[in-house]
Amino acid sequence: MLRCIVLLGPPGAGKGTQAHLVAKKMGLIHISSGDLFREHLHNNSALGQQARVFIDRGELVPDDLTISMVRERLSLEDCQTGALLDGFPRTPTQAEALAEVLEDLGGEVVSVPYISVPTDVLIARLSGRWTCKAAGHIYHELLNPPHKAGICDHDGSELFQREDDKAETVKRRIQVYLDQTEPLIEYYKDRCLLVQVDGDQSIKQVTESLYQALDSSESL
Repeated sequence: MLRCIVLLGPPGAGKGTQAHLVAKKMGLIHISSGDLFREHLHNNSALGQQARVFIDRGELVPDDLTISMVRERLSLEDCQTGALLDGFPRTPTQAEALAEVLEDLGGEVVSVPYISVPTDVLIARLSGRWTCKAAGHIYHELLNPPHKAGICDHDGSELFQREDDKAETVKRRIQVYLDQTEPLIEYYKDRCLLVQVDGDQSIKQVTESLYQALDSSESL
């Protein structure tokens, strides 16, 4: 049976890092919705061509196209041992569609770990990032500060903060995620699939917590 894990977490929770680590440890195929889109666009596939029309207009890609991409990926042979979904589903409607896809493929969602991090911690993680103008070297004022404030260690160029990394923008991103995802969290909680994991720990500790949560759910 195709067993699927859906990993949830707000921006700044380290979801992408954890998805890669957990998938590798557990022998699962890591399916990132962002990577899936980029692959279809790069390969100019039929689905990619349809998606590009909406992307070029600055519109959201319709659910049916996203679901078709996910269905196609999950139907490949390498997913028969299991898959970890990262970035999909984002809404209860998409979750229902995923359940239907998996039922058709003889599978199901077996666990939904949710990496929970306090909002103030997320803001601190995301809004402290600075980038060098010359070559794009990344710094963080708390986690990886430059030796000299405002100056790149590598090339001496000035550091600047991207619009996406400014505190007000970060707050909006986090709030949008929480508003959009809360119904999805409730959806999986109602189905006794949601497992909350404390994301306000080191990367290693979060990874161990995820393993324990998945083991305790007897999902694999």
